[in-house]
Amino acid sequence: MPIRDRQDKSKDRESAPLWERIHRPKPAGRTPLTPERIAGAAVAIADTEGLDAVTMRRLAVALGVAPMAAYRHVTGKEELLELMIDHVYGELEPPAAEADWRQATRVLALRLRAVSLKHPWVPRADECGPTPNQLVLLEAALVTLRDNRLDVGTSMSVYSTVTSYVRGAVDSEIGLNRLLRANEWSGGEEARPGPAPQTAWLMTTGRYPMCERYLGEVARTDDPQWRFEVGLDCVLDGIAARLKIDHASAGT
Repeated sequence: MPIRDRQDKSKDRESAPLWERIHRPKPAGRTPLTPERIAGAAVAIADTEGLDAVTMRRLAVALGVAPMAAYRHVTGKEELLELMIDHVYGELEPPAAEADWRQATRVLALRLRAVSLKHPWVPRADECGPTPNQLVLLEAALVTLRDNRLDVGTSMSVYSTVTSYVRGAVDSEIGLNRLLRANEWSGGEEARPGPAPQTAWLMTTGRYPMCERYLGEVARTDDPQWRFEVGLDCVLDGIAARLKIDHASAGT
């Protein structure tokens, strides 16, 4: 094949979307390196060393391949992040199809929280997409909400509202976990007395009695799972009341 033709074909491959390229038939005799191996190795680096440690050179070392080998599958860091996010979302099992909207949405939120805490870099990288595995979850959620006679636009708004709550709550939880580790604190009880001296002084002014009361009575809220589920149930209650859907309406 002439050099110009080979160059043109290479440009065509690079300009096609990542997921289209991945699903194309693979030439025979190529390296056993796959998008799945690349994603798995990159996720492992991010989990143990942080997202900033994920570079194409570091990835090549982890995979035991030449520095340029991964570029046969991804054009750079942006596409690598897409593969990583898709890999993580592949760990999530969609809620059961027969579950009503509230049960299915609640299960989805709890699973999103769990996988984000397992991979705490995800909130930083979860701006790409959508990826195939993200769409699997979205599709399942939209189908469940459709069964409650919600139009697709309203269903998407419900999904976005719940996942936005999850991201915000998890981001705060990850930040607290980072603070606890940095100060070698075992839990919230150790963190409360002194992360910010100015806050302690403000509590002595008597101007913030409810905040002071909260700081003195938060033993139960040191349980992050409890905090998350209380907030989640408030969100779901609001959705149910606003849209007039509840458990009894599912499938009717």
